[in-house]
Amino acid sequence: METQANLNEYGFNNSRHRLQTSEPNYSSKPNSGAGKKSFLVFNRNKYLTVPTETIAFFYVKYDAAIIVTFDKHEYSINYSLKQIEDLLPGQQFFRLNRQYLLNFSAIKEVEHYFARTLLVVPAISYSDKMIVSREKARGFLNWLENR
Repeated sequence: METQANLNEYGFNNSRHRLQTSEPNYSSKPNSGAGKKSFLVFNRNKYLTVPTETIAFFYVKYDAAIIVTFDKHEYSINYSLKQIEDLLPGQQFFRLNRQYLLNFSAIKEVEHYFARTLLVVPAISYSDKMIVSREKARGFLNWLENR
């Protein structure tokens, strides 16, 4: 009986005699919600780190995620937009639609658009329109109001 208690104390299961370990917590949000601090990118035969605070938005082009910084540099990264969304703090970044993930600091203004959608005008010049889908429009306005 004492031997069994010692085995249980050290994590051994009495029926299978295997070491039981607790599962590590691989949360997708690093640092308890603080979010990812930077992204490693490969550009012109060099690896660079792009700090998260310098990122204006992410977008998808031909199934590749692209980082756009406030100084208008673009970098391709090997993450899906969903993975990026899970890594970043929800207070700072919002998923507008299937194509864009936007930094709050990159928003210049928001306009009403067709069919209850919203048009986001970014602080940096960008040729494509950033549309907040009808399904996410209310959540986006709440996010702007309550960040």
